[in-house]
Amino acid sequence: MTGRGDGRLPLPLSSRADGDRWVSVRAQRTVLGVVHNVTSATRLLDLLAVFAGDPRVETVFTCTGSSAFDAGTAEFLTARGMVQVPWAQAKAGMFDVAIATSRGGDLHGLRTPLIGAPHGAGYGKRLAPEGGDGPAVSFGLSPEWLMHDGRVVPSAIVLSHEEQRERLAVSCPQAVPRAVVAGDPCCDQLQASAPFRADYRRALGVRPGQRLVVVSSTWGEGSVLSAGDPDRAVLRRALAELPLDEYRVLAAVHPNAWYGHGAWQMQSWLAPLVEHGLILPVPDSQTWKAALLAADRLLGDHGSLTLYGVRLGVPAVLGAFAEAKVAVSSPMARLGELLPRLLPHTGVQAQLEDAAVRQAGDAELQVVRESLTSHPGRSAALLRQLFYGWLELPEPERPAVPSLVPLPAGTVGRALPAEPPVFASTGLRDGRAHLRRFPAALQRGTAERHLAGAHLLADVDHPDTEWVGSADVLTVPAGRPLRTAGADAWGAVFRRYPGLALLAVEQDAGGALLVLRDGRTLRAVWAGERPWWATAAAAASVVHDHVMAVAGPAGADPVRIEVRTGEGCGTGLLDVAAG
Repeated sequence: MTGRGDGRLPLPLSSRADGDRWVSVRAQRTVLGVVHNVTSATRLLDLLAVFAGDPRVETVFTCTGSSAFDAGTAEFLTARGMVQVPWAQAKAGMFDVAIATSRGGDLHGLRTPLIGAPHGAGYGKRLAPEGGDGPAVSFGLSPEWLMHDGRVVPSAIVLSHEEQRERLAVSCPQAVPRAVVAGDPCCDQLQASAPFRADYRRALGVRPGQRLVVVSSTWGEGSVLSAGDPDRAVLRRALAELPLDEYRVLAAVHPNAWYGHGAWQMQSWLAPLVEHGLILPVPDSQTWKAALLAADRLLGDHGSLTLYGVRLGVPAVLGAFAEAKVAVSSPMARLGELLPRLLPHTGVQAQLEDAAVRQAGDAELQVVRESLTSHPGRSAALLRQLFYGWLELPEPERPAVPSLVPLPAGTVGRALPAEPPVFASTGLRDGRAHLRRFPAALQRGTAERHLAGAHLLADVDHPDTEWVGSADVLTVPAGRPLRTAGADAWGAVFRRYPGLALLAVEQDAGGALLVLRDGRTLRAVWAGERPWWATAAAAASVVHDHVMAVAGPAGADPVRIEVRTGEGCGTGLLDVAAG
């Protein structure tokens, strides 16, 4: 057979009748990677890592074409240079072993020994069989997904924990002899990467002293993305209610949701949140793993990321949880019983911090953590032993160890020239000004107690003129001229905006020239080592709230104000003098 497999995909060299003429590396065995969608493909790559560096083994890939979420799958494979075999040819061909991380498609048609593995944590989903016939069952552990015409389809069924073997014995006893408990490669990779937490935080743009909140959403009804009305949705509340200097928020969206609606559509829907600081990585990378390693808090649902986050010890609150979609007696079901649910009328910050206190040392949560893998740290070795046994090849001499999670790159974040409007307050406590800022545009429908005593600050050229016209403080970034020219440019700004109290013109090193409505001017300079958050806008907020204390006569000594924000974010010393 030569040419193309189905008129679209070129055949791999190993499948061509004249392949021997063209190969550069003559592999001894060929593995078929069976892909259902992007979700299963990402997990499959975790498993195939055990073949890295072994030229005796060549892997080709095929897509079953059976998933409702197969959009983006071909692009995923092509972008990574993964040689593809048409599904019809894959079923007809003889490979040495096939590995699948989903039960979808007519896998019974393969003529190759099949190893089936999960594409999430712990076989935790309850799902109706494809076609919609029959009751919902534990996905991956029941006859509907394991048997065809009275026979068990996979030659080996990879489990991560002994408790799954117990569930398998109840739901599909015929399959128990083929079960292999081999641990969880994702758990092991996360654990191996945990010592590099600081590196992942820096790569994600988390500043010193900030807390990273990961909001994870699986797909479908009952997920975080689908829960609640738009004004009270979990992601919106997290961005609106968490002080922006003290917290960063990252959305880990399930590939089925991302590709089911399309990347452009998902990014369009979440664009207003990205504008206000949301980190939005594409889900076909390993950035979600880096995010869990960097996370301080987790807002999750019934998706696997919640389990993996809890496994790492990240304090968690459930923003949504669809009990009907969770397998009975699974670790995920137990997690749904143990974790608190996000309440609509209590602040997000208070609930997250309460969870952190209550979950520290929780013995019942520790039982759930231990239920993800029966062989912590050994999954790579056990999977390699299984795979090479079916390939009838001796294992490589080098040890099989988990790979590190790559440092993330190319995350989608705010990239606009104008800072979004914020509500800010700088109340005095213990002789210090404590700065807190919140995205103004996201406050509709939130529990607004966190805004008590706040003023509105906006960029003077922000395109939303309602915010500019309502602002107490307007900022002018360094090097940008005011649109109003002339000797009385500042006065013109105050006449245009009758409610404006303070105009702040940014100067070097985060300092500012501050113009009051009565025409007086002040100069604010950050003294000593300046924390990352100590900007001209921060200085303007401090002066706005304490102008009576700092606006002395010309020539008076500068007034020094000690300014703080979140715990661990550093202290700024602001010198303010009449100018």
